[in-house]
Amino acid sequence: MTTPRLIASDADGTLLTPLERVSDRTAAVVRRAVDAGAVFVISTGRPPRWTRPILDQLGLYGLGVCNNGSMVYDFAEDRALSEHSLDPVLLRDAAEAVLKAIPGSALAVERAEGSSEQCFLAEQGYVHAWPMDESVLAPRDELLGKPATKLLVRNALMTSDEMATAAKAVLDDAVDVTFSIGSGLIELVVKGVTKASGLQLVVDRLGLTAADVVAFGDMPNDIAMLGWAGLGVAMGNAHPSAVEAADEVTAPNSEDGVAQVLERWF
Repeated sequence: MTTPRLIASDADGTLLTPLERVSDRTAAVVRRAVDAGAVFVISTGRPPRWTRPILDQLGLYGLGVCNNGSMVYDFAEDRALSEHSLDPVLLRDAAEAVLKAIPGSALAVERAEGSSEQCFLAEQGYVHAWPMDESVLAPRDELLGKPATKLLVRNALMTSDEMATAAKAVLDDAVDVTFSIGSGLIELVVKGVTKASGLQLVVDRLGLTAADVVAFGDMPNDIAMLGWAGLGVAMGNAHPSAVEAADEVTAPNSEDGVAQVLERWF
């Protein structure tokens, strides 16, 4: 690949160390790349409010692909450029089908940011997978009564692979099902919405193409992005499906795998 003009990186398990920090080495090469004219885009399953602390570590505030592609966000202007939400009818139908297929699961929803409403709502029994436990407890009818950028289904007694297989079997391609951690959490978004679709909006806006992009990821929610980019790089700690989708594999996130690749050019 010639020198990439855009760097797209997943956050957890990829750009971030196991301690959820951007290492000095990785931060330095990302800044060198931007100084050299490349564009850096964070591409994550996180919502914007959980993404900004990562950008604070880099001191870079540009465009970001959040919620697995459901939102493209301008962090410099603090506003969404695009949003894709599951409508309440589809949201309820999908939830009912998944709960029948995976009994004992609990639900949460992520709603678009920028309104006076709470963004992250979870029902009783939902066990959080991340330390950012800021959700508002709400009954299921309230969760499913308004559009949501993402439906989260949690079952700590299963793996995410097992849950995804069961969900896809009953949803009949009505929505996209993916996951970003392996410990019993799947995420449902609008059909056709992926990190790749979000990045396509970004490159269109910048006058670039997918061939100009090097992308880094580690989990099934990165598969579309890794296949779409001119160079897709899976981490050494990546899920097998992400490795299969990538053009090459770098070192794990604990060993600055992103930096090791970027240092070829920057």
